Amino acid sequence: MNNDRSWMMHFKYVALLCLILCAGIWPTSYRSMMGPLLIGMFASLALFALSHPILKSFAFTLWVFAFVTVSMVYPRVFLTWGKFDLGILIVPLIQIIMFGMGTTLSVKDFTRVFKMPWPVCVGLVLQFSIMPLTGYVLATSLGFEPQVAAGVVLIGSCPGGVASNLMTFLAGGDVALSVTMTSCSTMVSPLMTPFLMQRLAGQFIEINFLGMMFSIINMIIVPIVAGLITNRILYSEHKVLRTGKVLAGISGGCIALACVLFQFAPAKVFTYGDASLQKDGLVVGFLLIGVVALAQLIIRTWLAGPERWMDRALPIVSMVGICAIIAIITARSADKLMSVGPLLIVAAVVHNFVGYILGYWFARLARLDERACRTVAFEVGLQNGGMASGLAMNVLKSAPAALAPAIFGPWMNISGSVLATWWHRSAGKTEGKK
Repeated sequence: MNNDRSWMMHFKYVALLCLILCAGIWPTSYRSMMGPLLIGMFASLALFALSHPILKSFAFTLWVFAFVTVSMVYPRVFLTWGKFDLGILIVPLIQIIMFGMGTTLSVKDFTRVFKMPWPVCVGLVLQFSIMPLTGYVLATSLGFEPQVAAGVVLIGSCPGGVASNLMTFLAGGDVALSVTMTSCSTMVSPLMTPFLMQRLAGQFIEINFLGMMFSIINMIIVPIVAGLITNRILYSEHKVLRTGKVLAGISGGCIALACVLFQFAPAKVFTYGDASLQKDGLVVGFLLIGVVALAQLIIRTWLAGPERWMDRALPIVSMVGICAIIAIITARSADKLMSVGPLLIVAAVVHNFVGYILGYWFARLARLDERACRTVAFEVGLQNGGMASGLAMNVLKSAPAALAPAIFGPWMNISGSVLATWWHRSAGKTEGKK
């Protein structure tokens, strides 16, 4: 065990104490005191999980529970700060998370599709058929109100999430295939997600195809492309990109360009009909390229720090960003969550389970090997909840529609971790199966 984290093991006792106090308070008239205790319990469990070699994969989910509890008990914390509406932060936070995803990718992750076209094709077809149709069936059969139903379909119509890459690795799957599938499904999402939403969720609420397509390009594709460029800056073998002058030039130029775009460029850089492509994706993209180049200059060139420092920073940034997004959404629909939450949990479990089962067995029918079948199961079963949340708030303009992604996301992390652990332990028994 890492000695500098051993002190965090003691937080299990803090969590246990909070739980005991909650149990004691529940029968009394002081239930209002349970809120802070529940927050303390989940935060303590998250810190304990971070120090545990087996439970650390659940730390993120526990942090989500902690943030959700805060937003339920103290909703104003995530509504406004002064006159500033925190809902405005959702899209920039998703853009930062997608930029981080882009920095983990390279061009070969996309060109690899030509080396393994059949598995990628199988995965994409299953991804954009099983999950949206399952979401539609659940939305109609469980009787959700139109906006919540649209959110259930939305999470199923989104591409695979980056968590699938980690789960695939833990399960002994084909990580290269997983990364390629995630990359490809994300790149086709500007067409597939609006198309599926219009065909399926259009029965519940009005869907603007072009508006959603432009929003995905602005919120997802542009930051990922910026991340791909940054990947070259961070990990290129060319010495010219490691020199202080070049890094300083890239940093200064990109930050200056971001400022110019922010100050002088029109808010809508392209308009077609009633849909527009906003400039904020470009602003955030150039700004982040500049900031990372500056950090690379300081950490690698001046301080001679670790080469892959970005790999350490990304999980923290992504975790904080996703927790903040879910908390902001929850605060806006706390009352609605209390009424539809249990049914949404049922929908999340069934939706996720169907994705794993059908993804795996259809991959087997397609004669993929065991590692590829596990990979396809995760790619189909795990969606990009951040993207769904952003589309719900930014395109559908509906906090109730964002509830499904907020609930499905944590459950997908729990189920994915459990399935990955089970497959990892049974790797010896399944090795070589076709």
